[in-house]
Amino acid sequence: MLGVLGVCLTLAAAPALPPRFVPVRAFTLAWTHSIEKIRWEEDYRVQRDASGQAVLVAGQARVLGSGAGMDPPPDAIHHADGWYSYQPQTPPLQVLRLTRSIYTADYDWCVEGHCRPLRAIMPTDGDVTLLKPCQRP
Repeated sequence: MLGVLGVCLTLAAAPALPPRFVPVRAFTLAWTHSIEKIRWEEDYRVQRDASGQAVLVAGQARVLGSGAGMDPPPDAIHHADGWYSYQPQTPPLQVLRLTRSIYTADYDWCVEGHCRPLRAIMPTDGDVTLLKPCQRP
């Protein structure tokens, strides 16, 4: 029997700590660029591939404006409210490396339109948090 799909969060610098399991099938990671102050949002889905392995699939991404080195891709659609939206062309992922500096705002973790800082789910050590698609047995 297959377990419940979700994501497992671990601190890269502390691999011996047990991962934090979050049962979720779809979520958004959002953040504000520390210099340009531009909001980015990326949607993800956790699903099984053809072999039954849990994978992370990128959905739509959005950016509110543009800035030095922070331009949306050429195929992005510009909306009247200032947001650009686009579909990232990435294969299914096994891991996202989230750099979480103590000097910048944390990621926002959003599910079904409700957002909270990622630290409410997984404390940061000021380094990299690994986000992996997984299943709870």
